[in-house]
Amino acid sequence: MLIEMLNILERFALGELEHNSAEYIRIVAEAMKRATIDKDRHVGDPRFVDVPVERLTGKEYAAALAEEIRVGRTAEVPRFNAGGSPNRDTTHVSVLDADGNCVTMTHSLGMPSGVVTEGLGFMYNGCMGVFDPRPGRAGSLAPGKARFSSVVPTIVYEGERPHIIIGAPGATHIAMGVLQVLLNAIDFNMTMVEAVSAPRFSATSNAIDVSNRIPRGGPARARGPGLRGRAEPLHLRLRRGARHPVHPDGLDGGADPGHDGIVLAV
Repeated sequence: MLIEMLNILERFALGELEHNSAEYIRIVAEAMKRATIDKDRHVGDPRFVDVPVERLTGKEYAAALAEEIRVGRTAEVPRFNAGGSPNRDTTHVSVLDADGNCVTMTHSLGMPSGVVTEGLGFMYNGCMGVFDPRPGRAGSLAPGKARFSSVVPTIVYEGERPHIIIGAPGATHIAMGVLQVLLNAIDFNMTMVEAVSAPRFSATSNAIDVSNRIPRGGPARARGPGLRGRAEPLHLRLRRGARHPVHPDGLDGGADPGHDGIVLAV
């Protein structure tokens, strides 16, 4: 989903737009909606479903989607639930050492079951609820089938060198949060603290979930037919990122100040 959205958005001069303006929100939200449509339609356990990864992450496919957005075509993303609410059961850590070795890792219980086998010390997840209960779909429930996960630990390279190491918790908002922080850092040249602190939005249905720190006028003007704004009282979650290097004398790290993540130098 992240690669698909980036391939779409590289065809727009986002850095020339006002950040979180109506047009910026419209373009990015429509990219989010199209990636969500493709996730719902195609993404599932590859032992059960033929997932067209090359097509979905291809430049030619992205160009066609970008043209739809350019001419003002609004994608329709009906949902039978809220699309997955952020919870406190996912953890992310990004690590970078003095030699440039890096790791980005997301671990999620999704919906914790509360069950721990004696002597093993870990809790089982309860993520059967993530399956699509409707039969015949990529994400439908089946015996022995793995469920979809929205985790997206990411390393962006500049040449052969890691440049941005990032990831987040946040259920179906994870890819959308990571996307916006990358756009903030790359297209708007924000520091990592600025990039993770800037208010965000998310469009995984016919509603744009909007941080309360984005003025209402922007999302209102960005909405097309069937698309509505929905206030999000908490900052849409993104915890940790490290950007390497930004300053000649060191690294640049940021953690979302609206939550309990930290940046720690050891």
